[in-house]
Amino acid sequence: MSQHYHPDQVSPQGGEGEHDRPLSVSARLGRLQFHYSGKFRLLQLADVQEGPKVSPDTIRLIAAACDAAKPDLVVFSGNQVAGYDTAYERTFRKRRWSTPLDGVYSAGLSMGGALGLGGASLKRASKTKDGQTAVDRREPDRRDAERVRRQNIKHTEDLVRRTVGLITGPLVERGIPFVVTYGNHDFQCGLDTDQMDAIYREVPGCLNPEATVAHPDRVHALIGSALPSQTAFVCAPGTFALPVADCDGHGVVMGLVLVDSGDYARAGGYGPPSAQALDFLAAAPDLLGNRSIVFQHMPIPQFYDLLKPVPATTAYAVQGYRSFDSRCYILDESRTCPGSYLGEGVSCPDEDSGEYDLLTRSRGYFALFAGHDHRNGFVGRSGDLTLGATPTCGFGSYGPVPSKRAARLFEFDIRHPHHPRTQLLEFGQLVGRPGSHKVYTFAMSHVPTSTGDAVNLLRRPGFLAGGLTALAGLIASWGSSRRR
Repeated sequence: MSQHYHPDQVSPQGGEGEHDRPLSVSARLGRLQFHYSGKFRLLQLADVQEGPKVSPDTIRLIAAACDAAKPDLVVFSGNQVAGYDTAYERTFRKRRWSTPLDGVYSAGLSMGGALGLGGASLKRASKTKDGQTAVDRREPDRRDAERVRRQNIKHTEDLVRRTVGLITGPLVERGIPFVVTYGNHDFQCGLDTDQMDAIYREVPGCLNPEATVAHPDRVHALIGSALPSQTAFVCAPGTFALPVADCDGHGVVMGLVLVDSGDYARAGGYGPPSAQALDFLAAAPDLLGNRSIVFQHMPIPQFYDLLKPVPATTAYAVQGYRSFDSRCYILDESRTCPGSYLGEGVSCPDEDSGEYDLLTRSRGYFALFAGHDHRNGFVGRSGDLTLGATPTCGFGSYGPVPSKRAARLFEFDIRHPHHPRTQLLEFGQLVGRPGSHKVYTFAMSHVPTSTGDAVNLLRRPGFLAGGLTALAGLIASWGSSRRR
């Protein structure tokens, strides 16, 4: 799998009649299928990670990447929503198992907000008919508490709906269908994945199938979607498979499998996909009848197979994450494609869930691409499986310098569909200079939002750069306890 095209292989939007029909060829055909040219194009958007106030530069990058790539489908690979944004303080939860009081200490929320009081004042003491004083009630009764909780959830749903509308707007305008899976920050806004799935399905072009009555072994017709002739196999919200047909729309050439890769482990660090999701991955090749590519948010431990352990004094070496933090790494150039880069340690689960063995055991899969690590952009081979890391395309959180924030384009050829070419479509090449939040963008480019990761980068800055980094660290530390 090559990392870069020749520049003239990506052209801007244009041509007669382009504005009165969908930009996606598959949208015109009614199903995901290879064009008569023998090509199929897909765009991955990783870690948009925005709150209700979406950065204009994020929208500019999404729009420019769609115009340049003309994809059949866009894949949002998790962490679209910055669930730790203060706009969601009424419903924020740091972990799925968090209690309301956890948010008080981890997010700095008010006690009233954490308890669902919404800032309501305490009831004053009152006298009963016989003259006795009633005890002040510090909590509303159960019915009032439930009413406030529902109001808060409704408020969060409206905010998430706004974010989703803004980041999918360029796709809707261009007639490009899309699919979505989830990461470790989406749920922190207080909504479960089925609630978020329902919001995405309100948007024209969303192909996420209804998962409330999922039967993973049964084909599901996406009637009423942007692709009325498309089918899917459904496991759970964010975990499903889509067949991609040949040029005539009859045979299946390959599959696209999205996986909700999980979020946090109770013991610390990140957790694995659910057992249900792993079972679905095992079954999908037989259901689809061909090999597939997987998109998920979290990288797996085997991403470290593409790195080379080096002394800590090696230029551009980064420290590994948790289970791998005893060593420092650079990219292994013998295993990765030209143009790859490593900006931070691979933040994968501590424990190997067996996903890699599952993907390679039956040769039912040819690639796995993830996001999560905002400053990594590399592609390489581990055994018979291509592994890829895609950097953030958003400007609302930490990442590489603005010019390197990117979407990832895949072009599949019908002659060798399981060996696609891929290219990062970078902001600097497509758009130019960022137009908003310039100081904040600098800070987020140089200091991660988790203070624990700040020591992982071993490059020694100069005096001025060190001072700016320290200042940026103070800015970033405000939300550090909430973001990782």
